[in-house]
Parts: sequence; structure tokens; C-alpha cells
Amino acid sequence: MADLQVRAVSKYIMGSPVKARRIVNSVRGMRAQEALEVLSLLPQGAALPVYKTVKSALSNAEENFHLDAEDMVIAQIYVEEGPGLSGVRSRLWRRSPGLKQPLSHINAALAE
Repeated sequence: MADLQVRAVSKYIMGSPVKARRIVNSVRGMRAQEALEVLSLLPQGAALPVYKTVKSALSNAEENFHLDAEDMVIAQIYVEEGPGLSGVRSRLWRRSPGLKQPLSHINAALAE
């Protein structure tokens, strides 16, 4: 079972993918338990969805594949850009600038 990777995906997360990538790059290659400790201490808002995704992948490994959480390492973690929410903010004289709220997809894969 050397090639087994346990995956978790969080889709349509509110927030910029650029900001989430900064968080993801700081935990890439770490042990999963260590990464969870680091993510829980980071002050950035994007750290919480990344924390939840890694925690979900770790839970998948324990529950579905009966793997030990101590041995799991983040083999692959990346952030993709989502579709983006569109909106309009009404202004005076019928001027309404278009708004675009960025969305992110966070993918994590753990391996032994």
C-alpha cells in the first residue's frame, strides 16, 4: 500500500485563491498532525478552510482505510480558482460597479 493516497476536497470556499495558496505553501510536505497544529495557530482567515480540509483527509484515512494518523504526511495539497460570485452594488445615478467575489477549491492528499 505504498501508493495509497487519501484525498479530501473542499469546494466553493469564499476567499481568494492567492491568499489560500500562501497558507497551503507553508504546510506542504509536513506531517498531518504537525500541519494541523501550525494551521490552528495561523492568524489568516484562509487557514481555517485549509485546516478543515486537512482534518477531513486525516479522518478519511482513519475511518475508511484504518490507517494510523501519526504516520500520515501531506503528499499533495493545492488550491484551484473557483467560478466566482457576481453581484451588483447599487449607487447613485444608476451607476453600479460589478462585483466579483473569488471562490477557491482546496484539494489535499495524504500518504503514509
